[in-house]
Amino acid sequence: MKKIISVLLAAIMLLSLCSIALADESGKQLKFNDGKFKILMLTDTQDDQYPAYDMLNLVSLSIKETNPDLIIFTGDLVEDSRIGDLFIDDQPFKEGTEVKDGDKWLENVRTASKAVLDIFEESGVPFALAQGNNDHNCTTNDNWLDIYSQYSNCLVTDMSEDKDGRIDYNLPIYGSDGSMKFNLWLLDTGRGGLSSESLEWYNEKCAEITEANGSPVPAMAFQHIHMADVGNLFIECSPFETGATASGSRFYKLDRTKATGKNFFAYPPCEPTAEFKAFKENGDVIGAYFGHQHVEGFAGTVDGIELGFTYGGEMAKMGPYGCRLITLHEDDVKSFDNECYTYEGSVKLNNARLQLQEDKEEKNLGFFIQFFRYIRNFIFSMVSVVIDLVA
Repeated sequence: MKKIISVLLAAIMLLSLCSIALADESGKQLKFNDGKFKILMLTDTQDDQYPAYDMLNLVSLSIKETNPDLIIFTGDLVEDSRIGDLFIDDQPFKEGTEVKDGDKWLENVRTASKAVLDIFEESGVPFALAQGNNDHNCTTNDNWLDIYSQYSNCLVTDMSEDKDGRIDYNLPIYGSDGSMKFNLWLLDTGRGGLSSESLEWYNEKCAEITEANGSPVPAMAFQHIHMADVGNLFIECSPFETGATASGSRFYKLDRTKATGKNFFAYPPCEPTAEFKAFKENGDVIGAYFGHQHVEGFAGTVDGIELGFTYGGEMAKMGPYGCRLITLHEDDVKSFDNECYTYEGSVKLNNARLQLQEDKEEKNLGFFIQFFRYIRNFIFSMVSVVIDLVA
């Protein structure tokens, strides 16, 4: 009798442990909530162990005001070595985590990342990150995985097995019926763009998901460095046209029949990239979103896929600063809401706020103002070249 009771008790304890494990696992599942799923996209806080007041406020205010189901951060969490943070934190002229002592450098990276990741953790909202070029410059992905592992809300995991150790993974979103309704791709673009190995992993994983579900699962991709395909949201124009921006020796403007928002740089049209072709061939990705450029806040559709930039949060660089909120609808996941917000005011002036970006076409200006804009665009193109060289 005692043996039977002991066996029953052991079985009960085992079932309890299993149920706890299942509860913990399901607790990390992303699910539609009342038919909706909100994704807050933040990017490029790019700060150091002395975080900027407004950068931290941008992060916390964005979470508070959008009330997301998931936070996605698309890279450059910390800064390596640039200078220029005057009056934005307690240590003017000290920007960047880099020091000669490797152990101290890693300690600085941990301190700098903690400032932002703690806000994510304290919000109680699950969060995911894609690696940026500055993250790669500061330390190894193994160290980053160790940092991320300290946070219970963090969903980062490395699913790809490439020689560069890039952190690529996907996150399914489940519907009220328990089926996989949507998918998120978090892709590591390293220091210069998506690698062929990362793209191969995406193709293989996508095929696996498609086979398991009987058809492609609608998805979005989030990565730090953009695809050149964003250039297909632009049209060539005269330097005197409203919105004209220089790229090299030519001028382009955002094609308002395809895109909304505001751009700072111009991106020339191009043939479809290997990544874009893969998205089309696999038939799953309906949107892809990027950081890296800091001052871009536009999105538009190219051949059925929405491509978009989100404003960064590095206060040592010129603004705008901001975030993006994407709202998915369970009854029609391919029809989603996409809003870009800018961060206005400042903590010091006690007027910091998020403001929904309005898509207003600039008024047509006179000849002389357009001429000065031509000069401005030329200067901007030179700035673009410099930024590309040092980024």
